[in-house]
Amino acid sequence: MAIKKIDIKNRDVAKTVLNIQLASYKVEAGIIGYDDIPPLHDTIESLQHCGESFYGFYLDDELCGAISFKMEKNIMDIHRLVVHPDQFRKGIASKLLTYIYDLDNIEGIVVSTATLNTPAITFYEKHGFYKEKEEKINEQLSLSFFRKEKK
Repeated sequence: MAIKKIDIKNRDVAKTVLNIQLASYKVEAGIIGYDDIPPLHDTIESLQHCGESFYGFYLDDELCGAISFKMEKNIMDIHRLVVHPDQFRKGIASKLLTYIYDLDNIEGIVVSTATLNTPAITFYEKHGFYKEKEEKINEQLSLSFFRKEKK
């Protein structure tokens, strides 16, 4: 088991991340009853050019999960936290979140998820995040925005 920085510009790596992302977000789409969520429209190229920093969770040299973020004024904005469905409920998302939380120069973390994604909301609240606001995107999709200050 290892967590390490991912070179998302590498096409093969980006393809592996995309495959995990698509599998993971298809589960979310099923939970919320809406399958037109933006992460399901990503491509290898869009991942390679997204400008996010990626870290991956590897088990026996196989990528099982990934987290990505952008930094703005010492606030980390998590853009994606994905785990392959075959690896659900093994603590991988928690390990990734804890790992990036411990990176230097972070004052806080923000993240959003679908308001109907109860498992994700429970996960973030369990990790000390609090809900800042909710925003209706369209008739089928509403997002909840969470924040956690670093102590």
